[in-house]
Amino acid sequence: MIDASHQAKVLTAELEQKIVDATLKSRPGDGSTHWSVRMLARQLGISRTMVHRVWQRHDIQPHRVERFKLSKDPQFKAKVRDIVGLYLNPPDHALVLCVDEKSQIQALDRTASLLPLRSGLPERQTHDYKRHGTTTLLAAFNILNSKVLGACQPGHRAREFVRFLNRLEKELPTDLEIHLIMDNYCTHKSAAVQRWLKPRKRSRFKFHFTPTSSSWLNQVERFFALITSRMIRRGTFRSTSELETAIYQWLAHWNGNPTPFEWKASAEVILDKFSVVNN
Repeated sequence: MIDASHQAKVLTAELEQKIVDATLKSRPGDGSTHWSVRMLARQLGISRTMVHRVWQRHDIQPHRVERFKLSKDPQFKAKVRDIVGLYLNPPDHALVLCVDEKSQIQALDRTASLLPLRSGLPERQTHDYKRHGTTTLLAAFNILNSKVLGACQPGHRAREFVRFLNRLEKELPTDLEIHLIMDNYCTHKSAAVQRWLKPRKRSRFKFHFTPTSSSWLNQVERFFALITSRMIRRGTFRSTSELETAIYQWLAHWNGNPTPFEWKASAEVILDKFSVVNN
């Protein structure tokens, strides 16, 4: 440890490595879970500015923590290869659609008018609000052109999902196979859905299920994140119908100039990363 009475003035390569190692490989002696700039600077007898500069250079953020959940699906590897294979090498004469429901979207009306964005001040809204009901957005995201077929429904039960499947059957080309990527929610595997699939004319519909606890594999989740951050979260809606109208308008605008998502990671790259975490 550097003597605090002779605080280092110059950031040498050796000192920089010492700061990095101390941050990543040790913990404060007082029982804290991570270092702060002040604590590490005091421990090493250097300035807070020096610590901060090194953390920025190496993109080290001890104050942050992200959570993840590992899938325990016994078919994890097979499902990853199946879905990533559809993304990277979609079959000929077929459409690949990522399907899911964004449920319980609330029509929220703030109790006071929005204060608009101004120089030096963000847009401001009251913390309290009035609830005017909810809707569920069912969406099918086309991986080739990023266009979305969407429908607002009162819930996300089997009946709503079958209704959505009927719409897909009606609107999608009849001469193509349809590959639907979805999660393991019970609605997607219900008896009503199994009955819907039985007729021979629907044999072109192929279901592909993501591994459990692996919603990140479904590209429609990225679309849901976009519509949430850009329209829903800060929107003001005085009724469910007003909320649904806004959703449909946003979908129409998106489909007029969609932004494609590019999937780059191969199945083997993904599986290698998960094997490191599991080990």
